[in-house]
Amino acid sequence: MPLTPLDENPRTTVPQTVGRLALGSFLVFAGVSHLTFARDEFRAQVPGWTPLDEDTVVVVSGVVEITLGGAALLLGRRKVAVGWLLAAFFVAIFPGNISQYATHTDAFGLDSDTKRGVRLLFQPVLVLWSLWATGAWRRR
Repeated sequence: MPLTPLDENPRTTVPQTVGRLALGSFLVFAGVSHLTFARDEFRAQVPGWTPLDEDTVVVVSGVVEITLGGAALLLGRRKVAVGWLLAAFFVAIFPGNISQYATHTDAFGLDSDTKRGVRLLFQPVLVLWSLWATGAWRRR
């Protein structure tokens, strides 16, 4: 059976590998914080238009972050697929960040429109980081 582009394990540079491991570690930490000490802060960020209970969204997103972060750390042979999943996750949560900006919701020290706006600008960086650090961008 031939390998598909997502199955291939492209060589990545040391900076890319460090970037992948750092991103994975960050996501595991963020996911754990969803479930423990920062749960209230994350609840404040759930948009009012979300059809699910705030706590359900926080718990599910925390589990997803732990899973994706763990995959980034441990599934080096599947890093391209993990990279695309990470990028998709960062795109999927972007509407919540837009909502936080639009509703002027304070959370995690984002207590001004300027700070919330900077965060919006950083979200595409996370998407690109995911694709670069895993070699997924080259495999597109």
